[in-house]
Amino acid sequence: MKTALIVIDMQIDFCEDGALAVDNGNSVVPVINEMLCDYDIVCLTQDWHPFGHSSFASSHEGRSPFDLVEMSYGKQVLWPDHCVQGSIGANFHKELNTNLADMIVRKGFNPDIDSYSAFFENDHKTPTGLHGYLQTRQVKKLDLVGLATDFCVAYSALDAAMLGYSVRVLEKATRAIDLDESLKTARENMAAAGVILEH
Repeated sequence: MKTALIVIDMQIDFCEDGALAVDNGNSVVPVINEMLCDYDIVCLTQDWHPFGHSSFASSHEGRSPFDLVEMSYGKQVLWPDHCVQGSIGANFHKELNTNLADMIVRKGFNPDIDSYSAFFENDHKTPTGLHGYLQTRQVKKLDLVGLATDFCVAYSALDAAMLGYSVRVLEKATRAIDLDESLKTARENMAAAGVILEH
């Protein structure tokens, strides 16, 4: 039974001094690097937003980062501009060993729909292609690490469980934004879905 490591959004904009920095995000890079050789398959995800993406607060007059708005696909947190295609902030952290990646999945490139999950855009219908790739590689088990625990990692874990994978989130290699107790909610949702949270 093959196991894949899914490394979520280890990008400059989510790390120290980035546009949407996660506290201590940098600290998980060496932890992740140590894990890479332990897996049959390694996949990286990369937020890849066009300029003026609908999830950016700057795209909504009178709105501020972290406001909650209603989109056609449901509730959406508005974010500071981040991980804009081709920008320095969209690059992977310079110390992350990307050479061992079998696949890189870019997400969030549709200007009208945000994409937290490694598997589906936020409409929960549009696939990223990752599931098909893992199926062809006969992967049954997934370990998830990266940023941020309570958003892209959690959404990816929930979708993976729904798709039938055995899923672990390795919290020593994740960090959270924790917006209005979002970390507590994410942990509860993941546990309810059968995701193993390993400290």
